[in-house]
Amino acid sequence: MGRLPRPTLPATLLVLVLALVLAGCSSGAQDAADPDPTQTRSGSAVDRGDGPLPDGGTPGDPVAVRAGRALLDWSPVPGPVEATVVRNSTWTLTADEAGSSWRLEGPGPDLGGEAGARERISDARLDQDWAVVVLQDTREQRAGRAVVTELATGDQFTLDGSSEVPTTNGGSWALGQGQLAHATVSDRAYCLAVVDLPSGSATPGWCAPPRHGFNGVRITPSGLSLMTFDDSRPSCRTVARVVGSETVSFPAVSRCSSWEGLLLEDGEVWSEIPREKRIEEALLRARVGDDHYDLGPGTSGTLTWCAGAAYFVRDPQRTGDPARLLRWDPERGLDVVHESPSARGFLTAPRCGGDTLTVTVFDEAGDEQVSARLD
Repeated sequence: MGRLPRPTLPATLLVLVLALVLAGCSSGAQDAADPDPTQTRSGSAVDRGDGPLPDGGTPGDPVAVRAGRALLDWSPVPGPVEATVVRNSTWTLTADEAGSSWRLEGPGPDLGGEAGARERISDARLDQDWAVVVLQDTREQRAGRAVVTELATGDQFTLDGSSEVPTTNGGSWALGQGQLAHATVSDRAYCLAVVDLPSGSATPGWCAPPRHGFNGVRITPSGLSLMTFDDSRPSCRTVARVVGSETVSFPAVSRCSSWEGLLLEDGEVWSEIPREKRIEEALLRARVGDDHYDLGPGTSGTLTWCAGAAYFVRDPQRTGDPARLLRWDPERGLDVVHESPSARGFLTAPRCGGDTLTVTVFDEAGDEQVSARLD
């Protein structure tokens, strides 16, 4: 999240991570001719207009959608750009650039904390009701811990390696719908745990098969999803819904090439990697009922759910283009909601605080951190 250090998996799964990373290492040149950045790479672009979405296509021939333009009302976030900030309408959670301290400011007493001597903040999450700060062992030998704060009361509790369902070293975290998902180890298997935050009770769920792992855990009102991977080279990756102790692959996702996904009320939105040697370049796809859509190029690892819609970053597609943040809403279609000030900029993955979206922009015209309230 932001510029914080990335969480790591346990050492026993390091080979899986290396396989995944090596599959994406390349110094190949960018395509000579890039498409219009508001269009998709394949199919015929279809104007969304101001009405309902056009009829979609099939999984093998999705209808391409041209993005509209609906820039949000962005305002600067106070403080240093290097800090990682997540905001909602009343609270602000800030982790400093070094990952050594955090503070939570809002209508109640300010709260905060310091990382321990062998810790660094690896994740900071916020929604309308809860704040979560994850601290990882810098030597990658001890289980991480998460400080959970209920915003309404200021009450806190901690999850760590001694919890009823223990945390582990590294792994993916997700917050939403009164739940906190994290990785755990059970009988030497790498598993997903889900904590019911109001009660504090945790439930061990799906466990990855031997020589498999998972990442990219996401929570929306429609359920929990993640990306599984194996130790093949390149790794075979599958985006799936978690149902109890089972996973169900997204029905239209291409075999072995997906990266991350979100569940909709009657569908999904996900990213796929068309070229394994350019693993940062993704194509976004969506299903709404029986209709399938091509949302065009995006940046892998940036797909985020916030206030009823999916958001993702699109890096510049041709010389002179800015970086863009796009919103996919099955009711409103596809829109550009933010652009970098110049063509020499890039955006971090957006950070959702429940009803507010925050993004950091690194640009030759000046770095900035901005947020926007969502309707």
